[in-house]
Parts: sequence; structure tokens; C-alpha cells
Amino acid sequence: MIVFPAIDLRQGRVVRLRQGRAQEETVYADDPAAVARRWVDLGAEWLHVVNLDGALGLTRAEGHPSRLPLNLQRLREIRAAVPDTPIQFGGGLRTLEDVALALELGATRVVLGTAAVKEPELVAEAVRRFGEVRVAVALDARQGWVATHGWQEMSEVTAVALGRAMRDRGVRYAIYTDIARDGMLSGVNVEATAALAQSTGLGVIASGGVATPEDIHRLRARQACGIVGVIIGQALYSGALSLPDALRAARQG
Repeated sequence: MIVFPAIDLRQGRVVRLRQGRAQEETVYADDPAAVARRWVDLGAEWLHVVNLDGALGLTRAEGHPSRLPLNLQRLREIRAAVPDTPIQFGGGLRTLEDVALALELGATRVVLGTAAVKEPELVAEAVRRFGEVRVAVALDARQGWVATHGWQEMSEVTAVALGRAMRDRGVRYAIYTDIARDGMLSGVNVEATAALAQSTGLGVIASGGVATPEDIHRLRARQACGIVGVIIGQALYSGALSLPDALRAARQG
């Protein structure tokens, strides 16, 4: 099972939000590339990078309107800092041009969230154009219902229904986040993650609430259901869980 340290970007800095609330932000670093190097030096085999400004609809950097958005500049810097480490990147990718640019700047795999709800055929075209291993979807849910636009809006589709629709369009991987647990260190929702994987046939990456090695052990024990990875953010940045301990838990079960 793959452990993905999270690097959430807001205005070019590494931050963590509680339950996706922009007003509940903690800044952890001004140099995302240095953070990426630290995680890789500690053994990370993948990174999960999120452009929070993009997810919230703030897509342009200050200054000239044609300038590359700041968080995309940071993606390019992260790629330069860790040239051999795969990067999963999402946040505000809502057109094929957005996807192509993220891949060009160094993303190994892109994550589409709002687009999966609003324009499912765009996701299907992205899979056809860029390949099934390079395109994943985000199934971010409150009480089973998918949230969009940086978790600011609720849709009328369930995570299971959207996951099945995405599978039918060629998607292989999904990130499932229980929004109520994100940033709360309250424990990962193993049962919902496993049920989603079984119901959709997708390889599901768990996210939200990971706090201890036991959370990872519990996820690993359900790998047969289709759980393929776990994203860890707040626990790593707060020191509640070390990356080496998380990696050991993922390997040992």
C-alpha cells in the first residue's frame, strides 16, 4: 500500500486546512520544494500535491494575467527538487488544457474532482488522451454525498454512484476523502473506504483523519477490497505520526 505525504498549497505556501475550511488554515512552510525533498529523504515513494487556490477558484497569480499561477510554479519547483519521485496533483483542474499543463509541469498523475461531477465526459476524454494510470478522480464526501469546488458546494450524487460512473468511463483510481475527518486526526473512515472500493471496482486511496499507525494497519488489512494507498497530511505536519512509522505500517500490516 502506497503512503502519499500531502503537500497542500495555498498562495505558494504549504498549509493544512481543517475540514477544507479556508479560514482554518495553518501555515507549515514557505518552500514546498524543500518539504518535498524532506518527505522523499524520509522514504516517500509518491507525493500528493494539492493546489487549494485552484480548487477554490483562485486560479491566477497576482500580476500579469498570463503569468503561470503561483501554485503551478510550485509544482514545477517540486518536480525539479525531486525529479525521480511520482507526483499526484489535483485542485482546480477543470479542462483538458489544465490537465495537459499539470502533466507538462511535472505531475505524474492528475486528480479531477469537480470536473468528474460537472463534466464526466471530460474525464473520459482525459483518460483516453493521457492514459488510465495518469488520471484519477476525487470522491470527496460528506455523509456519502460528493462535494465540489474545493468542498464549498454539495452535489446531488453519492460517492458510490460517481465512482461507478467514473469506472465506466475508464478511470482506475480514486481518492476518497471523508471531509468531516480531514485535518481532524480523528481516525480514518476504513469501513466507508473499503465499501466504496468494493462497490465501484476502483483502486481507492484513503484520505482524511489518519492519525496513528493503527489507522494504516486497518486500511492495509482491507487491501483485498481495493484499497491501494493512503494520503497523510495533518498527522505528519503536527508530528502526531512520523513518515518512517507510516511507511513501516503500510508495509507490515
